[in-house]
Amino acid sequence: MKKKATGDIAAKIEALKEVVRTFPLVSGVYLMKDHAEKIIYVGKAKDLRARVRSYFSGSKDLSPKTRLLVQNIETIQYLTTPNEVEAFLLEASMIKKHRPKYNVRLRDDKAYPYIKLSAADKFPRFYLARRVQRDGGIYFGPFTSGRDVFEAIKFLNRTFKIRDCTDGFMNTRKRPCMTHQIGRCKAPCVNLVSEKEYQKDANDALMFLRAEKTALLGSLNRDMKEKAKEEKFEEAARLRDTLVSLEAILDRQADIEGISGDDRDVFGFYGDDRGVSVVAYHIRSGRLLTKRSQFLASVEVSDGENEIRDWFVSYLNQYYEDNIVPIEVLIPLEIGNDLRKLLRDVLKYRAGRDVLVRLPTDAEGAKLISQVELFAQEEFKNHLTKSELKDKALQEIQMKLSLPRRPSRVECYDISHFHGGESVASQVVFQDGAANKDEYRRYKMRSGVGNNDYENMKEVLTRRMRHDEYPEPDLVVIDGGKGQLSIAVAVMKELGLQYPVVSLAKARTKRSFRSEEVEVTVERFFVPGRENPVTFRENSEAYRILVGIRDEAHRFAINYHRKLRESTLFESQLDQVFGLGEKRKRALLREFSSIEEIRLATVERLCEIRGFNRLVAEKLLEHVKMS
Repeated sequence: MKKKATGDIAAKIEALKEVVRTFPLVSGVYLMKDHAEKIIYVGKAKDLRARVRSYFSGSKDLSPKTRLLVQNIETIQYLTTPNEVEAFLLEASMIKKHRPKYNVRLRDDKAYPYIKLSAADKFPRFYLARRVQRDGGIYFGPFTSGRDVFEAIKFLNRTFKIRDCTDGFMNTRKRPCMTHQIGRCKAPCVNLVSEKEYQKDANDALMFLRAEKTALLGSLNRDMKEKAKEEKFEEAARLRDTLVSLEAILDRQADIEGISGDDRDVFGFYGDDRGVSVVAYHIRSGRLLTKRSQFLASVEVSDGENEIRDWFVSYLNQYYEDNIVPIEVLIPLEIGNDLRKLLRDVLKYRAGRDVLVRLPTDAEGAKLISQVELFAQEEFKNHLTKSELKDKALQEIQMKLSLPRRPSRVECYDISHFHGGESVASQVVFQDGAANKDEYRRYKMRSGVGNNDYENMKEVLTRRMRHDEYPEPDLVVIDGGKGQLSIAVAVMKELGLQYPVVSLAKARTKRSFRSEEVEVTVERFFVPGRENPVTFRENSEAYRILVGIRDEAHRFAINYHRKLRESTLFESQLDQVFGLGEKRKRALLREFSSIEEIRLATVERLCEIRGFNRLVAEKLLEHVKMS
C-alpha cells in the first residue's frame, strides 16, 4: 500500500499561499487536509488570512512538528464565526469530532465519572454521568472510579432516602416498591412524601456533597430534636443514625493543609522532547477530590514559547468542553493578556458565570502549582518506564516473528456469528502496544455465506486492504489457526501486498480418560512457511500485547453482533403492533433502545413523539406489556 505522490513540496506551498490570499480578514476556524482529504489539523484564528499565512512564512521559529505539518497539507478550508470566542468553541468541538493527527487531543477512552442530581425533576435522583451537559442537572466531580461513584450514590440514596428508580419505573407505579418497604425510600411515586419534604432531603444530600459540614449537621440535628419533641421517635432515630454515619465519613475527609475552601482546578506539566505529562488537581471546598493525568506524545516543552502557550490553551479549551468549570483555574505559565481574556470568555460562556484564570503569585497558589508539577514529573517518568517495557516487547515480537520492522501498528481481525445467522467482523488496532480506539472498525458481512469463517475472513480483509488511505499495518493478526492464516496470505498475494501476517490459535485443554492429569497447551502463533507454531512466555509483555489485541477484537466483534441481534429483535417485535408504520417505528427506534424502555414509558411520553396520538400510544403499551 503506497502513499499517493504529493508532487513538489515547494510548488505546492506556493499554490497554498495563493489560496490563503483569498481568505477573509475575520475570525474563524481553519481545517488543513492531507492527500486523502483527511483533516490533519484544526486551528482557530482572530484573523483567518493572517493566521494561516504564518504557516507558510518560512520562519525559523516554526517547530519541527509544524514544518512536518506544512509538508503534508494538500488543501485548506475555513469556517467563519461571529467572534473569536465562538471560533475557540468551534475549534474544540471540531478537534473532538475529527481527532486530527497534529492537534493536541484529549484521549477519549476514559471519560471520568460525575455524580449528577437531576435537579430539574419534581423528585430528583442521583445518576452517574460521564459528560457535563446543560440540562438543568447539578454535577459533582470528577471522580477517578465509576465504582466509587456508584457507592457514593448508594450511600446518598440510603442516607437521605432519595429514590433510585428510573423515571419510567416511577411513573408507572401504583403502589410502593420493595425499597420503600425496607425503609430506604419515601415513595414519591405514590405521593407518600410531599415535594417540599423530598426537596429538603435532596438539599441535605447536596450539602453533604459540597462538604458543608457545619450547615448539614446543624440542619439534621435540629430536625432530629423537632421530631423527638413531636414524639415522632422512629423518624428521630433515623435522623440520629444519619448524623452518626455522616460525622464518621466527614471526619475521614482530610482538608488540604493551608488551602482555602474554594472550588478550583490546578494545572501543571512536565516533559521533554519525548512528550509531556499534563496533570490537573480538582479541589472542591478545600478538599483534593481527584488527580488526573494525561501524556501528550505530540508535544515538546522545547517548542517555542508561543507554541507552548497555544497547545496548553487548546488543551484547556478541550478539557472544559466535557468537565465542570470551577470558580478558579490556576495555570503554570503566563499566557498573555489576549489568550487569558479569550480563555476567560470561553469558560464564562460554558459556566454561565465569571471564571478566574491566573498564574498564581501568592504563596498558597504557588505551593499548589509546585505540588502539581512535581506529580507531573512522577507521571512522566512512570509513563516512560511503561513505554520502554512495551518497546522491548515489540522488539521481541519483531524478532520471534521475523518481521521486517518494529510492529508499531498492529491490526487484528475476528469474525462473530450466532448459529449461522448474520456474521460480522471487527478490526482492532494497537499503536505502540496500546489500543487505538479511533482506528477500530466494524463490518457487516455481505457475502451471505453464514458461518463460513474462511469466506468471511477473506471478505473483511479484502475490504480493508483496498483502502489505501488507511495507514499501513506493520503486522496483521488473525484470530484462528492455519486455515485462517492461509486465507489471509492469499488475500495479500491477490492484492499485491506484503504485510506480515500471523494467526493466533486459542490454548487447548486435553484430558485423557486413563489419566487424572489435564494437559493445557499455550496460545499458538502460526506464521507462513513454518510448520510449528511460535510461542511466547505467558508472563511476558509481548505475550500480553498479542493475546490482548486478539481478546479485544473478539470482544469488539461480539458486542457488535449482540447489538445487531437486539436491534433486529426490537424491530421484529414492533412489526407485530397494529397501526405502527415505518415512520412511527423509526421514530421509536430513535427514542428507545429496547422494548423494556417502551414498557416503562407512559402514554404521555409516547404522545410527545412525532406521529403518535393517544390511541396509537395506548395500543403500543398494551401490546408490549402483554408480550
